[in-house]
Amino acid sequence: MNLPFKDKLQLPAVAAPMFLISGPQLVIECCKNGIVGTFPALNQRSTEGFEQWVVEIKNALDTFEKETGKKAAPFGVNLIVHPTNPRVMADLEVCVKHQVPLIITSLGAVPDLVNAIHSYGGLVYHDIIKKRHAEKASEAGVDGLVLVAAGAGGHAGTLNPLALINEIKQFFDKTLLLSGCISTGKDIASALQMGADLAYMGTRFINVKESLADPKYQEMIINSKAEDIIYTAAVSGVNANFLRSSLESMGITEALWSQKKKIDFGKELDAAKAEAQAWKTIWSAGQGVTAINDTPTVAELVSLLQKEFKEALEAQYKNLDFYF
Repeated sequence: MNLPFKDKLQLPAVAAPMFLISGPQLVIECCKNGIVGTFPALNQRSTEGFEQWVVEIKNALDTFEKETGKKAAPFGVNLIVHPTNPRVMADLEVCVKHQVPLIITSLGAVPDLVNAIHSYGGLVYHDIIKKRHAEKASEAGVDGLVLVAAGAGGHAGTLNPLALINEIKQFFDKTLLLSGCISTGKDIASALQMGADLAYMGTRFINVKESLADPKYQEMIINSKAEDIIYTAAVSGVNANFLRSSLESMGITEALWSQKKKIDFGKELDAAKAEAQAWKTIWSAGQGVTAINDTPTVAELVSLLQKEFKEALEAQYKNLDFYF
């Protein structure tokens, strides 16, 4: 396993940074229970607020380690590296100041950012949905790639995970994270069998008690199946997966979600506010909803995932006798 911090993990999994969903409580509980917890810097309205969250998480994990003698899993921050994000440099300075262990970059892989994180020993993983993006990120010197395959929540790709992993492994030999429809411990085992080092789980962690998600959002996930996930550019201008019921509740019909351009949600809002408003009322999820039927605590979920993961591996080893 190509993973520098594997000695701190109880399970090879990352709770993905989810817009408007991931907050300090979710991150802290994930790390305490031995999986990587992450959140988007932009989930706080200001860089000052973002720094407060970073300090809160660091202090909580330091206290946990001192009181229990156990190691907490590292935490991470998602930075949107794109000219439309005016906060990226200020937020990066916070990450360097507080030596955030893991940075997950999206919409741009920049060597200067990677070097800044590497200056204190931090790691940089970059989101990709296709080979071209992976090649650019590799050239920028990132430590890992998050392979966002078909069926993932949010801005998902369209490639089958097997094809995507095999393609990326031809030129990238560092850490690989696989995203897309991973909801159970068996799914985590399957991701590792395909060649990933870590399972990257978003939708499953919308439905935990520490999530910032609206309870109605969580209920909609429980009541949805894979066929209820709609891949459309109508919400943000970039293709992403959304829950059919949330689209329909906003009057977005199949005719509208089939179009390739963003719907005008109101000219009185600037671009950033319009985006945030859209994602508050139109809810994203991946096809992994089909395996989600509850809203446990993080501790309860991780315990179940560990049990399922172990059982899946044991079953595979038993089957080896049959084939060999």
